[in-house]
Amino acid sequence: MIRFFAVALAGVLCCGTSGAANAAVRIPDFELVHNAPVETSLATPDIREPVAVWCEMFGHARRTIDLEQYYVAGQRGEPLDQVIACLTAAGRRGVQIRFLMEEKGLANSDEPTLDRLKSIPHLTFRTLEWAKVSGDSIIHAKFFTVDGRSAYVGSQNFDWRSLKHIDETGVKIDDRHIVRQMQAIFAHDWAAQALVVQGQPVPPLRSADDERDENRHVFLVASPNRFDPPGVGNSEAELVRLIGQAKHEVRVEVMEYGTARRGAPPYTVIDDALRAAAARGLRVRVLVADWDLTPARLPSLRSLAAVPNVELRVIRIPEASSGPIPYARVVHTKAMTIDGTTAWIGTSNWEGGYMDNGRNLEIVLRDAAIARRLTAMLDQAWTSPYVKPFAAAMADPPSKRT
Repeated sequence: MIRFFAVALAGVLCCGTSGAANAAVRIPDFELVHNAPVETSLATPDIREPVAVWCEMFGHARRTIDLEQYYVAGQRGEPLDQVIACLTAAGRRGVQIRFLMEEKGLANSDEPTLDRLKSIPHLTFRTLEWAKVSGDSIIHAKFFTVDGRSAYVGSQNFDWRSLKHIDETGVKIDDRHIVRQMQAIFAHDWAAQALVVQGQPVPPLRSADDERDENRHVFLVASPNRFDPPGVGNSEAELVRLIGQAKHEVRVEVMEYGTARRGAPPYTVIDDALRAAAARGLRVRVLVADWDLTPARLPSLRSLAAVPNVELRVIRIPEASSGPIPYARVVHTKAMTIDGTTAWIGTSNWEGGYMDNGRNLEIVLRDAAIARRLTAMLDQAWTSPYVKPFAAAMADPPSKRT
C-alpha cells in the first residue's frame, strides 16, 4: 500500500501567493486538492487549494504548459487573477503555453479575461467544437500538464467563482506515466482542432475501447474512449466495473445526476450500476447539488431515492454575504469512494453526454489513505447543515443558477 503522509505547511509561491497556506494530503506522485465555498463549514484545512497548487506548478514550468478547459471567466480582484498572473510569469520566462477551450464555452466566457489570456507572451489560444469530433457533447474536461513532469485534473473550471464560491475537488499528478497519457490526450485534441478547421474528420486513436492499465494502483480513465491513447481506460466502463466490485459501500458526490436525455433514449448505465449494488445489499449514498432538481431530472431522482439501500440527499449552498452570484454557490465536485479503499475524482457529471461522448478525464486511486480522506470529505458535506434528505429538499423552492 502506498504510504500516506501529510506535509505541514506549503511554502510561499513564486507568483506572490500570500497568507496562510494549507497543508497537503499526498501519497507519492499524487496530491488531493480541494476548495470550498467561502463562508461555509466545508473547508478542509489539511488539503491545499487549487490557486496555491496551480501557481506552484506554473512557477516550476521551464518548457511547456498545456491547458484544456471548458470556458474562461474572470473578475478583477478575485482568485483567478493570481492564476493568470502566474501563467503570465511563466510566459514571460519563455515557457510555451497552449490553451485549448471548448468553442461552445465562449458563451460562458468573458471577453476581458479571454483577452488577458491571449496577450500572455508565448501563449497560443485555440477553440474546438468537440461535437465536430465525437458527434455530440463538449469539452468538459479541466486539466493541464507542465513540462511532461506534472499534471492536474479536477472539477475546477477556469473561473473565478470556481476558486472561491463553489465546492471543487481535483488531483495534482507527478506520475510520469499518467502525465504522458494526459499529454497524449491534449495532443490529440489540439491536432483535432486543426482538422476540424480544415473540414476533415478526426480519426479515432484506437480501434477497441476499454484497453487500460491493469496493474497500477492509480490509473487514468477518459471519455470518449475511442479518442484516448492505449492504456487509458473507458470512464463509463470503469465506473460500472468499480461499482460492481464494491463489497460494502458506495459514496457519490456530484453536481448533476440523471437518466433523461433530450431527444434520445434514457441514459441508464450509471443508474443501473448503482441499483445493482443496492440490490446486492450495499449501502449507496448519493449527494447531488440543488441545481439537479430540474423537471427533466426529478423523475430519475425520485426513482433512485425509492430504491432500498439507496439514500439520496441534496446540498444547497447559501448565498454569500455579498449577495447573489450567478452560476455559483454550488457543489461541483465529481467524486466517489468505494469501501474506503478506492477513490474516483474527475470532471464528469453523472448523466448522458459526459462519459459517453464528452471529453472528460477521471483519476482512479486504489489507495486506502486517499480514499479514507476523500470519504471523510464527502461525509463532511453529507452531514453539513446545507444538506436535506431528497424528500425534504423537494419542499424547498426550486434553485436558480442565475
